[in-house]
Amino acid sequence: MTDSREPNAGEILPELCDLCGAAITDQSEVYTVVRDSSAIHAHDPKLDGKRWLTACSRDHMAALVDQYKQRPFVDAELWAGKIDRAVEAHGGKISPEVLAEETRLTHSQIELGVLWQNLGALRWHQRFGKGDGPTSAE
Repeated sequence: MTDSREPNAGEILPELCDLCGAAITDQSEVYTVVRDSSAIHAHDPKLDGKRWLTACSRDHMAALVDQYKQRPFVDAELWAGKIDRAVEAHGGKISPEVLAEETRLTHSQIELGVLWQNLGALRWHQRFGKGDGPTSAE
């Protein structure tokens, strides 16, 4: 039995505009790649710091590119993402030496990446509290 909500095998789903969310069904989409320190590829470090954008028109692409130009590229944010990927690949347990080797970061860059992560956690706690989860009353 086939779930009617699932696409059929081989069916090509439309692209969505990253600005307005419109489905692009006529192959008129526009693509580009922008620098983004929050973009970490799941497996390929060469693609870290690069975000693939899709838009329904050149005007929407120009607006998206402008948004990313205004966002600062923060090296420590990029390094934090590389650290997260390596730590997750090792089930949460990784030696400092292996971490440096796999991320190709210096120990100073690793320290700054960890500081970036800690600042993010601190901001989260300040905003949402220090409870045990989303339903916590603390």
